[in-house]
Amino acid sequence: MGALAQLVEQLTLNQFVAGSIPSRPTKRNLNLYNIDFTNALLAANLIKKQFAIDTIDSAVILGSGLGTFTQTVTVVATIAYNTLPGFPTTSVSGHKGNLTLARLDNNKLILIFEGRFHYYEGYSPQIITLPIVVCYMLGVKNLIVSNAAGGINKQFAIGDLMIINDHINLTGDNPLIGKNDLNYGKRFIDLSEPYATSLRDIALQCSLKLNFKPQQGVYLAVSGPSYETKAEIRAFATLGADAVGMSTVYEVIVANYFNINVLGISCITNLATGIATSSHDHQQVVNVANESSKLFSQWVNLIVNKL
Repeated sequence: MGALAQLVEQLTLNQFVAGSIPSRPTKRNLNLYNIDFTNALLAANLIKKQFAIDTIDSAVILGSGLGTFTQTVTVVATIAYNTLPGFPTTSVSGHKGNLTLARLDNNKLILIFEGRFHYYEGYSPQIITLPIVVCYMLGVKNLIVSNAAGGINKQFAIGDLMIINDHINLTGDNPLIGKNDLNYGKRFIDLSEPYATSLRDIALQCSLKLNFKPQQGVYLAVSGPSYETKAEIRAFATLGADAVGMSTVYEVIVANYFNINVLGISCITNLATGIATSSHDHQQVVNVANESSKLFSQWVNLIVNKL
């Protein structure tokens, strides 16, 4: 090893020892519970105080580029994520990082999570799903999760909206790993119906009023942040996936843990690798989601009014 290489290696080692280079844990602390109840309770109490609410029935999580939904409702109050205990700052374009209390036309109040946290940002599944635990502590019974996804099904087109009827978790992780408190949920939860049939039926009924037919299919989640290879997409298609993305499944798993009804909606913002004729770009994803946001917003507004 040359002198320069040795110097760089020693410098890096010294920085690591000093703590200036962050290290990512290679093993989960199994003495910790799988759910962060402490921060969730603190955040829920702060939300109740600032929003002047005790409970709320429905919540929506907005994915990349779908944040214009808040323009179709009456905003009552907003809290920045990084002011809530345990909530980090969002770092991905298309995610505003706000929690908003909004009022619908029928005077119903809903919670809107403007953006989410991702595994590829370095956040643990427990941090990613903290908003779901807060929802549970606020009494949420119905949750709509949305995302931007790549289309694997060759019948899909860019800009399509897809009702998620099932998912495949290929992230290599699960938010329920760790000690489990049976007072809140089962050790082994059933995922026979992770996306509530009753909510999917309502979504289909509402789409008729807007004269459009949403796609329906299986969402496959990967960790990201790299887009998939052609070989991976061929494999995912063989597994039965219709769309692929880098989010959502952890939130859905924890929502099912708490018996919260879930509706999942994907915006097909690009065709998957090997199907697309061009390379992928996140800004393009955000742009397509923005273009589909008007229809998405009208649709979700109708759905939430019926919950």
